[in-house]
Amino acid sequence: MDIEEYHTARYGAPGQGRTVRKKPTPEQMAAVNQYNRVRKCRWRIRLYFDVNDCFVCLTYRREERPEGMKEAKEEFRKFIRKLRRTYKRVGKEFRWMRNIECGKRNAWHIHLLVNRIPDIDILIREYWQKGTVRMQRLYSDGDFRKLAAYITKTPETDSRLQEADYSASRNMPLPDPEEKIYHKWKTWGKVRIPAGWYLDKETLVEGTNPITGYRYRRYTLLKVRRE
Repeated sequence: MDIEEYHTARYGAPGQGRTVRKKPTPEQMAAVNQYNRVRKCRWRIRLYFDVNDCFVCLTYRREERPEGMKEAKEEFRKFIRKLRRTYKRVGKEFRWMRNIECGKRNAWHIHLLVNRIPDIDILIREYWQKGTVRMQRLYSDGDFRKLAAYITKTPETDSRLQEADYSASRNMPLPDPEEKIYHKWKTWGKVRIPAGWYLDKETLVEGTNPITGYRYRRYTLLKVRRE
């Protein structure tokens, strides 16, 4: 369970001091946008992919490198259309997530996550004629946090990149989150952990919202595994 706790400007924050309301800087907004991108990416991975699905890196030979992102996107669309037709032929819904990246030395490559069908490794190598294909099976270490951050990299989060573009197939809607409103909050200092769950300490983040001036907290609870 991913939990976010915050005070709304509508009700205020009884018992808490409030900092001066400030207009967020472009850097702060970029950080918020990237956080939301990674979070939604991880949720989609958890909902629509499974262990042993395919995480692929498509590379370009030097003479096959695109001139820019527009050309790279068009090449990817042609490639993905071939895969989509194959999935349709075997009666399997096709889901994908990808990040097209260009490094500082103009080395273009694509990180791609696809759900598995028989012979998918052979098919991807057959359809991708621009360079090499490196493939590994998906694993759930870290609850897919690292994978979500990796596949949504930007030049702001990875200095080795000069350009990146993240996208995903549209057939992966996210459910609306469950929302609870507490009108009297007296236990801000305690993370509420239900029976049968435990706190993933690496995910605990607390701070002050630069817009509302109120504190916030977010963290992940993991279910205790029963042997």
